[in-house]
Amino acid sequence: MQKIYNIGVEATLEVIGGKWKPVILCHLNHHGKIRTNEFRRLIPGISQKMLTSQLRELEQDGLILRKVFNQVPPKVEYSLTPYGQGMEPILNMLCTWGENHVEVLQDKGEDVILKHRDDDIAMQQTS
Repeated sequence: MQKIYNIGVEATLEVIGGKWKPVILCHLNHHGKIRTNEFRRLIPGISQKMLTSQLRELEQDGLILRKVFNQVPPKVEYSLTPYGQGMEPILNMLCTWGENHVEVLQDKGEDVILKHRDDDIAMQQTS
């Protein structure tokens, strides 16, 4: 059965839509390689079951690579594939827009905190 998208963003959201996939992709975009426990530290609100599910879907869609090291205890590392790296400009723009949105909310008097800015994370990776 042929799948029809009315606009390109529908195809994008089918792959990266939801609460957690863009967050996972942004962390991989900044950190390069991440282990499962590190994801849990970086994304404290996600359950282990949801993290595993989202990682599997992103892997099936070809955006991330799962590398298993043959050792005890088992070590699993995730990274962006070249296809997933193509999303870097989009991910960076989403982060920047979100940072600006938080500032707008703060200017309106809303009690909102942004714990990490995109530039701060990028700086940590280069130092």
